[in-house]
Amino acid sequence: MKELDLLKKDWKKNSDSFEQISEKEIYKMIHKKSSSIVKWILIISILEISFWTFSNIFINTDDVLRKINHPEIVITLEYLTYLNYLVGLIFVFIFYKNYTTISTTVATKSLMSAILRTRKTVQYYVWYNLGMIVVTSILSFFIAFVYNPDMAFLREKLAINGKAMFTTIGILILVILGFFGLFWCFYRLLYGTLLRRLYVNYKELKKIDF
Repeated sequence: MKELDLLKKDWKKNSDSFEQISEKEIYKMIHKKSSSIVKWILIISILEISFWTFSNIFINTDDVLRKINHPEIVITLEYLTYLNYLVGLIFVFIFYKNYTTISTTVATKSLMSAILRTRKTVQYYVWYNLGMIVVTSILSFFIAFVYNPDMAFLREKLAINGKAMFTTIGILILVILGFFGLFWCFYRLLYGTLLRRLYVNYKELKKIDF
């Protein structure tokens, strides 16, 4: 009987050690997966900014801006472009900091906090880009319609016909919503998939920590 009690105690000790080893292995696996996901978020954001940069280089808008013949509008658009790049680079830097934090952290709670912080940063980044798409689309249509001399005939026609004016505005709103929906689907597919995987890792860590 005494030997049986000793055997039970020994088995409990062994089972505890097995549980600890398994939790450590799970943590390592989650840590590695989370680091990989955040690295891909960083890479995709850099590729995205690079794509828009090269697109602006190859798409020549100088002729359109010369037709407008309003230097103040050209300067405002340039400042808006620089601001957009600056904000994009700031987000890339934050993604890099999140990646280094997740890669080097060893505490479970610190990793959980870093995962939540990364998710919020990506969500802010996506909504900023979607907002800029709407703002840029509205500005582009407005400037092209009001200041482009090629649109003079259309402006006169729409000024006379109120129904045509409302129809044109409705079409423009639908086009902007179409652009918004297209990019929303793109971001949801790309970043949304990564964020869902990251949140799964967070929930697994929560099971280990509590």
